[in-house]
Amino acid sequence: MALDGYADQRHTRRAMRAELLDAETERELAYAWRDQRDKEALHRLITAYMRLAISMAAKFKRYGAPMNDLIQEASLGLMKAADKFDPDRGVRFSTYAIWWIKASIQDYVMRNWSMVRTGSTSSQKSLFFNLRRVQAKLEREASSRGESLDQHQLRQMIASEVGVPLNDVEMMEGRLSGSDYSLNATQSSEDEGREWIEALEDDGAQAAEIVEESHDRTTLRGWLAKALADLSERERFIVAERKLRDDPRTLESLGDELGLSKERIRQVEAAAFAKMRRSLEEQSTELRHFLG
Repeated sequence: MALDGYADQRHTRRAMRAELLDAETERELAYAWRDQRDKEALHRLITAYMRLAISMAAKFKRYGAPMNDLIQEASLGLMKAADKFDPDRGVRFSTYAIWWIKASIQDYVMRNWSMVRTGSTSSQKSLFFNLRRVQAKLEREASSRGESLDQHQLRQMIASEVGVPLNDVEMMEGRLSGSDYSLNATQSSEDEGREWIEALEDDGAQAAEIVEESHDRTTLRGWLAKALADLSERERFIVAERKLRDDPRTLESLGDELGLSKERIRQVEAAAFAKMRRSLEEQSTELRHFLG
């Protein structure tokens, strides 16, 4: 699929008019790509969600990168998401794709920001997209309390807020200082003009993302607990000793303890895994029917 096909406005408008996929159609396309490597299914899935990629790309225009380049990077993230998406998880593709799209755009911005050419670690990335917003917030809070923060205090508070070492804050400030201006400056000359800080997006996890991730973990734990409960006592013991220990036991040691041959332990383990797989598939199917 040619990514530069979305470069001009004509193709952007076409992406915004693409079909809206319902949950069942989306799952069918995802299965077709995952299991059969159906390129037509992949094309249809990506085309349907290009509007999401374009919307995400537009949020990063303030960093000075060309919109066409941002859309291309968003498209790359979207394709990575499609390639790695597992429809068995029971979540919508858009929820999964957002992380990959944002990560791809952020990496591009970091690579091409003239003052931060070496920003590659997770702490540098977090600082790049959050330092000025956090700094302005801390300064406003201090001002509301009638306090005045010196630069050292402010850097320490930023490091604590973002969760990075103090020297990373000092380094990033130096790299950003050449092209920054006050985020508390107003966007217009009017007295009631909005400050630029108000236009920045919070890069932290949004409430919906947190809830979705927590729900997925809770659902998966429930599925695994039920799958384990369906096993016999001996099967549960073997699975726990083989897969749930920090130091998994060998087939031979379990055979000695249970009075069975090494091959028999392997057979029981394989049968237990087959039971668990069927249980997980049944539960995920029930969830898909409920969501569909």
